[in-house]
Amino acid sequence: MTPIDVRDADALQRAVAAFVRGPADGLIVLGGPSANAQRDLIAAMVARHPLPAVYAARYFVTAGGLISYGPDVVDQFRRAAGYVDRILKGEKAGDLPVQAPTKFERVINLRTAKSLGLDVPPTLLATADEVIE
Repeated sequence: MTPIDVRDADALQRAVAAFVRGPADGLIVLGGPSANAQRDLIAAMVARHPLPAVYAARYFVTAGGLISYGPDVVDQFRRAAGYVDRILKGEKAGDLPVQAPTKFERVINLRTAKSLGLDVPPTLLATADEVIE
């Protein structure tokens, strides 16, 4: 594994260019504020250097990424609304338990798979929550 810092666009471009010159077979892009802010650039760079990439959130795939698997953000917001309701009814925020995501989603971009020359197995397509064609 080779970590790449994504704090600014120039550093990201240099790091990805160096990464693809090495023995890179693919890329895993973790979620976080820096990656989220650079998502369009990350998707464009990965497309420029034909690398299969797995992302933590669906919006990377809608921006041209190959596949994502991660927590369903809409479900997390719905669950957070329940917490707001409980707090407004008098419960103390510090007394509420921390909740882990319970709903995950897989999104696959078949256009990107085709451009990479990849065949996505039917079993993987069947388990996807969304397929972009």
